[in-house]
Amino acid sequence: MVANRVGLAVWIYSLKQVKQLKRFGNVHYVSKKMKYVILYCDEERVDETINKLRSLNVVKDVSMSMRPWIKTEYQNSIPDKEKKDDYKMGI
Repeated sequence: MVANRVGLAVWIYSLKQVKQLKRFGNVHYVSKKMKYVILYCDEERVDETINKLRSLNVVKDVSMSMRPWIKTEYQNSIPDKEKKDDYKMGI
């Protein structure tokens, strides 16, 4: 069974400790220039993982992705073709 995952952006001081972050979840991306790591962990353990990460001296800040809670089903934003191309309005 697939567990729901949440993405965490972990801002770090140095890239030397990236291997240390692998024990908290799956490391998806590491930015060398801006010094952050995208880490995925289980939704049930997000709060305890964030608290553990913030207690490390290596970590500047941790922010959680809000994507699982954002509505991704949209209404039809394209109007019907009849309403869009109604050129006979002024006649």
